[in-house]
Parts: sequence; C-alpha cells; structure tokens
Amino acid sequence: MPLVAPSLLSADFGNLKSQIEMLNRSLADWLHIDVMDGVFVPNISFGLPVCQAIQRYAQKPLDVHLMIIQPERYLEAFQKAGASILTVHYEACNHLHRTVGQIKELGCRAGVAINPHTSVHLLEDILPEIDLVCLMSVNPGFGGQNFIENTYKKLKKLRQMANQTNKHLLIEIDGGVNIHNAPLLVEAGADVLVAGSFVFNAADPSQTIADLKAVLCQKG
Repeated sequence: MPLVAPSLLSADFGNLKSQIEMLNRSLADWLHIDVMDGVFVPNISFGLPVCQAIQRYAQKPLDVHLMIIQPERYLEAFQKAGASILTVHYEACNHLHRTVGQIKELGCRAGVAINPHTSVHLLEDILPEIDLVCLMSVNPGFGGQNFIENTYKKLKKLRQMANQTNKHLLIEIDGGVNIHNAPLLVEAGADVLVAGSFVFNAADPSQTIADLKAVLCQKG
C-alpha cells in the first residue's frame, strides 16, 4: 500500500508538539523532515535540535531529507536524532556510493533525492545499493509550490529501471502532492507521497490524510 509522509516544513512550529501528536493519531505512515542549509537550497529550515524535539514525541518513522551540502558530515548526528530514513541529494554528494554506505552502516534506510532537472539515468549505478529514491516534483527549498508535470515521465522511467535492478526500491514524490495527482502518481509507480501544505493548510489535517489514504488504497 502507498505511504503518506506529511512534511513538517509546513507545520505550525509554534504548536509543534500538538502537530506531531495529531500525526501520531492520524493515518500518516512517516513524518517527513526537510533539513535545509541555505546553501544547497535558497532557504533555511531547521536542524538537529528541532529533529531531536520531533523524535521525543513522534511515534512513527522519521524520514529525514537532507537538502544540505556535505551531508556525510551530519549523518551520524541525524541518526542519533531519530532518523529511520536518511536521504541525501545526488547533486550534493561528491562520493555518493561512500555516503550511501555510511547511511547503511548507521542502520538507516538509504535514500537519494534528485532535483527536477536531474535525469533519473544518473542513478543507474547506485540504484541497486539504495532503499529509496526521492523525486523532487518542485524546485527544492520552499513549500507550497506547484507540481511539475514532467515528474510523471521521470517516475515511469525510474520505475522501469528499478524493476530491472532493484524491485524493492521505494520511489518517493516530494512537492505539490494533492488529492488529485496522488492517484496518478501511484499509478505511474510511486510508493511514498510527501504532502506538506496540502495537509497542514487544510481545515482538518488528520481528515485530509485519511482522505488521501482512502484514494491511494483504491490504487494501491
């Protein structure tokens, strides 16, 4: 069944504990944590202290997306801060294979993210070694952006590649996910959908997650 991972980037940080407790009670599968350094992406979000605070209250796996340069310097710290999944960017890693190995040695699932302009073909050599690919369906750095339609084409191609080399690979879509495109993404091969503003800007975020899961169950 497809997974839903609400992005805490869109949460109300003034009420972070209650937002996490709401997600604990909801049908969300993972909590998606976007870490931004203001260098790799043109925004700064939050770092280790906030991740540690989330860990104290979260009852679901933490899906930590490192949108930072030199992510290898911080892998162990984020693992200790509660990460179950650690995703680094292809564009930010000079030695991607080594970084993926570090993540696995820490006992986390290893993910690689690619920006909208990056071809999925560049992942061909690393695909058998990783657990997840995160396809950015918006330009990374800010929530609330419109979904980039070319994502469907990339998703279908990546699923074909994974079927040949790594049938257990999870494909995650991050950016602009909503109730309308979610079924189409699952049909095209997605396993995990990250939803930020669509969930947290809703009048009833928990019900919105339930509605999203209901739609995905019909496709999954």
